[in-house]
Amino acid sequence: MHIRMKRITLLIALLAVLTPGARADNAADARKILDKVAAVVAGKNGVEATFLLKGEKINAKGTIAVKGNKFTANTTEATVWYDGTTQWTYVKKTDEVNISTPSKEQQAQMNPLTFINLYKSGYKLSVSTKNGTSEVRMQAVSSSSAIQEIYVVVNATTYVPVQVRMRRKSAWMTINISDFTTLKKGDGIFVFNKKDYPDAEIVDLR
Repeated sequence: MHIRMKRITLLIALLAVLTPGARADNAADARKILDKVAAVVAGKNGVEATFLLKGEKINAKGTIAVKGNKFTANTTEATVWYDGTTQWTYVKKTDEVNISTPSKEQQAQMNPLTFINLYKSGYKLSVSTKNGTSEVRMQAVSSSSAIQEIYVVVNATTYVPVQVRMRRKSAWMTINISDFTTLKKGDGIFVFNKKDYPDAEIVDLR
């Protein structure tokens, strides 16, 4: 019994020494993966993709284009433009355009690729890899963060994102990403053009 207890004590001591290092290595690996994903998503030419979004009170399919910190997204219900500072949201049902200056958390609700701007601070990172994909978990350090958890699933070879899952309080939202390709349009697509919506009501929320 005494020898067994010694072995258990030694095992616990060994785990105490090894576990922090293992976690640190895993976090470092997760960061390296997201760095590579960010390089793919935030390439100088920009990217575009199709997405399917499912959440507690939302189910939408659409397209998105991203270039740096700019993006535009289009679904059957709304179109969003963000030029890096100002966001315009056109709601088709009411024929109105809401103008705002969104926070990072608000951007995350509209842009499924915005995790590339969040992972560098405020989140603990870990990763698991299987079946040709890597799944990075981002867990908020602060309990007051609007987005508490994000899971980013990427192709382990190309580092192209294929799914993003995020949790706000207890509500989860899942975004499946497909048809990922290089952007073939100019920067004008990230700015709302009043001429295209002459009858829309403009609501400035800034």
